[in-house]
Amino acid sequence: MTENGDAATRRLFFALWPPAELAAGLDAIASAAAQRFGGKASRREKLHLTLAFLGEQSVAILPALHDAARRVAAAPFDLVVDRLGLWRHNRLLWAGCAPSPGLDALAAQLGAALASAGITWTERQRAFKPHLTLARKLPAATPAAEITAISCAGLPAWPCTRFVLAASQPSAAGSLYSPLAEFPLTAVVAK
Repeated sequence: MTENGDAATRRLFFALWPPAELAAGLDAIASAAAQRFGGKASRREKLHLTLAFLGEQSVAILPALHDAARRVAAAPFDLVVDRLGLWRHNRLLWAGCAPSPGLDALAAQLGAALASAGITWTERQRAFKPHLTLARKLPAATPAAEITAISCAGLPAWPCTRFVLAASQPSAAGSLYSPLAEFPLTAVVAK
């Protein structure tokens, strides 16, 4: 929904949601980092890896988004979240993973399916940088070397077997995310 409550549009995105055990480990890292350096840790239920941020879209596009997502033929894969980083320009702490052919294939297939359906979004022009936002509004003086020295050891592997279409709705407590549809990862295109 738009900020003025207009239900004709919604902020939409496709994402992977981590399993509960991984989300708990990432939440602990985010909370510890925010306590140590400042900033605001992301809430556990908001942790996700965005595949395609579509921005404000008409709700009339939802059937086309469902159809495009069902055409994605990417196989399930595992991710290992093994690194942290700091983006100074937006004062953001993120967690990421080693290069993953499975993740790259999913993002590419989804982008191609959306493009073939004639769906456009501004984020498409940017290079895919897989990450999970752990904390925002870190102080500008946050030492990057201390951030990257935080260990991700012990986090469980992330079996990626599905992706979701979600909506983001602004609220006084920050954006609220609502999954709208779930799509299994299979190497076969759904009809």
